[in-house]
Amino acid sequence: MTDQAVDAGGVQVSGHPDAEDRFLGRTRELKELRADIERAGLDTISGRKAPRARVLLVAGRPGSGRTALAEELVRQVSDRYPDGALRARLSDPDGTPVPVERVARDLLAALDLPIPPGAAEDDLTAALRDALAGRRTLLLLDDAAGAEQVDALLPDNPDCLVVAVSAGPLTGISDVRPCTLGGLDTKSALELLSRYTGSVRVTVDPRAAEGLAEECQAQPAALMLAGGWLAARPKSAVADLAKQLRAEGDEGTPLARAFRLAYTALPAPAARILRLLALAPAGYVDPHTASALAGCSVSGARTTLDDFVALGLLRTVDSPLPQYEVPGCLHPLLKALTEAQDRPAEVQLARARMLERTVRLLRSCRAITETDNPGARERLQGLPRSLRFPSPRAAEEWLLVRRPALLAAARLAVADGELDTLARRLMSQLVRAMVAHFGTQAAAPDLYGIHRLVLDVAERRGLHRERAAALLNLGDLDARTGRTTEALARYRAALDAGREADDPYATGRAMESVGGAHLELGDYDRAADWFGRALARRLARDESADAARLYGRIAAAHTYAGRYGEALRHWRAAVAAYRRRGDVPAQARALSELARVQEYAGRPAESLRTCQEAVEWARHADDVRLQAALHLRLADTLDHLGDPPAAAIHRATAGRMLGERAPEPGSAPEQDANACETRSTSTED
Repeated sequence: MTDQAVDAGGVQVSGHPDAEDRFLGRTRELKELRADIERAGLDTISGRKAPRARVLLVAGRPGSGRTALAEELVRQVSDRYPDGALRARLSDPDGTPVPVERVARDLLAALDLPIPPGAAEDDLTAALRDALAGRRTLLLLDDAAGAEQVDALLPDNPDCLVVAVSAGPLTGISDVRPCTLGGLDTKSALELLSRYTGSVRVTVDPRAAEGLAEECQAQPAALMLAGGWLAARPKSAVADLAKQLRAEGDEGTPLARAFRLAYTALPAPAARILRLLALAPAGYVDPHTASALAGCSVSGARTTLDDFVALGLLRTVDSPLPQYEVPGCLHPLLKALTEAQDRPAEVQLARARMLERTVRLLRSCRAITETDNPGARERLQGLPRSLRFPSPRAAEEWLLVRRPALLAAARLAVADGELDTLARRLMSQLVRAMVAHFGTQAAAPDLYGIHRLVLDVAERRGLHRERAAALLNLGDLDARTGRTTEALARYRAALDAGREADDPYATGRAMESVGGAHLELGDYDRAADWFGRALARRLARDESADAARLYGRIAAAHTYAGRYGEALRHWRAAVAAYRRRGDVPAQARALSELARVQEYAGRPAESLRTCQEAVEWARHADDVRLQAALHLRLADTLDHLGDPPAAAIHRATAGRMLGERAPEPGSAPEQDANACETRSTSTED
């Protein structure tokens, strides 16, 4: 029995494939755990209904097979939980606890629920509890660092079951009895060895095999390394390995001794690759990562990784692309070797090569989506064949599979502090690739985290332009999720950073965004003032397109405030600006808004003339939906002017354009009504 890998994203929904075929022993522990599910809890004994899910704890050292036992338990009882199983890993390979916010976000994503970007931990955990309130779900929380992590994710639903895996007790969570793991029983330990060595070598010398299992204290991870060592040496007897392990004395755990034997037997190049795998983000490795770390070919790296799997040093990850996982129990041993045998400069160079390779892969991943861009095609052809994707679908699949490792790479690069230039390039390409393949909306939760990392680097390095860009991006994401007050604070900070960087684009953009936030908050005077400041900058720089848009935004603020005279003046200025630019669609829309405000101001005759002019320009622009919306507005205006027959003609015209029956008076399809509605935030913010 071995620790099984959790899904590459830290979370997955479904059963664990082939668990029954791979699982060995632990009959007593499974029986105890299943009995613990049926056991009456303290609340039940006292006559109260249990307020939360039952927690079962599998406790043991890394390498003891604790995750595999938890997975087997989930498999055996899954039929009682029709809503499936969720899995999450609560510690990184180096033992660092994963923030609860990130775990809750991944669990919500696994449930296909919307995740507001930038939401606080309390909001995310509350959303997770709400999502699980009406479900019968299994929740496997692997490698928990402490009770606080588990408690924050615990469903308020006694129909759910939580299986937690940890090195020790979860003090603070009531009514939890740990199932503490020791070694495997002798029969299971020998069977695990046989899977690597074949049954003959075990059966011909059962005493030596039992002695080897005893030297490994029947720990699954140590037995796997011993089996891998023997499998690579078909002429070596089991007794030879047991003797070598005994010669190691009491230096370290059985796992550490078995690992030393396996490591020292490796050729120098393979040993170096293995050591450097301690740098792999989130413990996940693919051939490109290993190739970049070691400075070898991709094909050579893959062969070496497959050899490591045969030796029990790596695990394969169930994935459509070649991917491997460094067992968590081996990570500290690899890290110690790297610190002892590799100079810091060499380690830093290996990390830089890995990040540079990742940047190039991300650039290739994005470029393949730009099929109509000759420059992107040329850059793509300039990349080595090993870095090119055969199709956009293949690039998207790679991005999905490697997403957790890519995000972890960005976090590690920023935390390192010595590779900030590479970190900034990595995050820039990661944002562009995610937007190209998934869209801004779908990628927003990940983008929020990346922009926060960019902000950390910019503040650390005093990079005011990058700081302004990160703050603007974070403000936009806050604004889209209704956190307008937080967005306003971000925009003001971005304005200060833009001024410090003397960046006219960031400064103007921040001013307009501050105005948009005030508009959302209903402070129309401040909104108009900030839009006016942004307009002055655009006019000074002769940025006519932005200036025309800002005339409209100022007009919108005055409209909301009921100052129709000012609104009309600015809409006329917007119409004139679009006319000078020859932007016919925008001119038609601005005229439609001018007609709307004229109607609000009690000037139906003027509104009718303006609307008719807008229809003509919309016809020139070939904007059928805008034409239909304008015909509906003409119909409403004619009703107000007492001409129902003419109004009916315009409604019929709108209906024909929309391919529908003529709408009733006063009604308009939502899409058409919104087609020329003044929006309170710019699409360019």
